[in-house]
Amino acid sequence: MNAIVSKTTLDLVKAATAAPDELIKNYVQPGSATTGLQAYNLYPVAINLLPIMTPFRNMIPRVAGGFGTQANWKTITGINTGGLRMGLAEGGRSGVIGQQVNDYFAAFRGQGLENNVTYEAQFAGQTFEDLRALAQVQLLQSVMIGEELIDLFGNTSLSMGTTPTPTLATATTGGTIGAGTTNSVICVALGGMAYNLMAGWNNGVIGQTFSAASAAVPGLVTRTNMDGTTTTFGGNNAQQSAAASITTTGSTSTISATVATVNGAVGYAWFIGATAGTERLAALTTVNSVVLTSIPGSGQLASAIPGGAADQSTSSLDFDGLFTQAFKSGSNAQIITQANGTAGTGTGLTADNAGGVLEFEAMFAQFYNKYRLSPTHIFVNSQELINITKKVVQGSGAPLLQLISGAEDSTMIRAGAKVGSYLNKITGDIIPVIVHPNVPPGTVFFYTAALPYPLQGIAGPVRMLLRQDYYSIDWPITKRRYDYGVYFDGVLQHFAPFSMGLITNIGNL
Repeated sequence: MNAIVSKTTLDLVKAATAAPDELIKNYVQPGSATTGLQAYNLYPVAINLLPIMTPFRNMIPRVAGGFGTQANWKTITGINTGGLRMGLAEGGRSGVIGQQVNDYFAAFRGQGLENNVTYEAQFAGQTFEDLRALAQVQLLQSVMIGEELIDLFGNTSLSMGTTPTPTLATATTGGTIGAGTTNSVICVALGGMAYNLMAGWNNGVIGQTFSAASAAVPGLVTRTNMDGTTTTFGGNNAQQSAAASITTTGSTSTISATVATVNGAVGYAWFIGATAGTERLAALTTVNSVVLTSIPGSGQLASAIPGGAADQSTSSLDFDGLFTQAFKSGSNAQIITQANGTAGTGTGLTADNAGGVLEFEAMFAQFYNKYRLSPTHIFVNSQELINITKKVVQGSGAPLLQLISGAEDSTMIRAGAKVGSYLNKITGDIIPVIVHPNVPPGTVFFYTAALPYPLQGIAGPVRMLLRQDYYSIDWPITKRRYDYGVYFDGVLQHFAPFSMGLITNIGNL
């Protein structure tokens, strides 16, 4: 065989390998993730990136044994209420002491959510996710998150009424509102449930923020249920205010609006329009004032709030949560409402120049002077933790810098400080300061988990009394899908609402 390869043969081989035919091209690495013959590099399960944070649901004792339609209890909050003196005349008798007895009741409420998985979804997820198991786990987690919100903000008895009419002022600079227009402003006071809904739960969901274009005051809520029925209930906002109007004089005007604070409110929704009847949602605040700089062209109309002509602050499906029980008349909870301050800014907390916060010291004094107790926890929003730290640092309560030196690390400076706990100077108790995912900005909540009193038969002042703790139902199959529900039935009992405290209407200062 001739071992000499001709130049013509070499040229043909080079041409073939340099320009493969169409069949060979089908086996080179595909140019995209969805073409050609290739494996799909998928992580074996879906990754759950969502926060499940329920501090109060986890903390409050759960007690079985509820029955009937409502829980009833009595408390004794005073003996010798008249303060009778004890001196006795010879052979004589003394006066009769009086007692303070209080009667309470609260109706049991059923709570729950449902979920479903179609047969086709289950088939499609085989070898990747067990969708039926995932649906039930996430349903239970959703019920826990929902219970946390009701534990805090449920409201079946505290009517917020009609939001007061705003008081308006205008400035000629700082905004884009034109001159010579008579603008109309409406305000709606919001309870904690409504505020969190508008501002974004960020509990079970991530990345939510307030957007005036897409947020909405809930008003009268109509929920479509799994079986096709509907349920209506109040969305936890007051009736909208009457419209207030003001005429601007500059081409770059702003409008400042202030309302009287509303008991039970932790936030306020503001609507503005160039004429009456065109007011659209423009801002959400946690103080009772706002500075409006423009007229929105989109967003919820005040006239479109469902049931907006009535107070929708309560829901017959809720039990009263901790905030509601503190705000209610007769609770004797300690409430400090910050002054109006500058419109849109409000009044912040005050450094006491002794390493503390003036309002906290006033709260502790009220707790001890009236009830001989100290709260055990202080719950705050991240905004208020930062502001509390500022007040403490400004009041010479902590260093700005920390010098760190170790055998393995070179000397470095760590900037910043954080208030992790607060000393009650009256009782000497160290009280943890805890960021809660749903406590609104502008609010500080003082909570007492244990009382310094002899309690009979109860572990603490708060409990969830249950006719039935968490239970699930696999509903009968009536369609080609699996229907699930997770529920509980109970009521939040607070035997000593006077042991709670709230500082509200705090400016971000």
